[in-house]
Amino acid sequence: MSDLNDPRVFFAAERTLLAWSRTSITVMVFGFVVERFGLLAHIMLPKGGEIIERGISFWIGLVFILFGVTLSVVSTVQYLRVLKTLKKEEIPQGYWLHLGAVTNIVLAVLGLLVTFYLIIELK
Repeated sequence: MSDLNDPRVFFAAERTLLAWSRTSITVMVFGFVVERFGLLAHIMLPKGGEIIERGISFWIGLVFILFGVTLSVVSTVQYLRVLKTLKKEEIPQGYWLHLGAVTNIVLAVLGLLVTFYLIIELK
């Protein structure tokens, strides 16, 4: 529990959450790029009438995307735990506390949707 009675404590926690949001987005985008690289490499190096198979880049890309989703969820849980430790004086009046948490959960859901899309796309 903080004894500073200063709103900057809350804003520091929120900045940390947003930094984790950027990190999770970056990891998900990197995973998508890795996954698409395998498809591009397969298209650029055709081997006859071969069916497109899921190579190692597909699975590595999905792992990165799911890791980004996990980062988003875990950072949200950690942020909400920190909010519980703050006193009323440390939270600005009228400020919507959960905007960052909602944003992170939406990012996690979108990451899961991209994962499911990639899995069913090549069936």
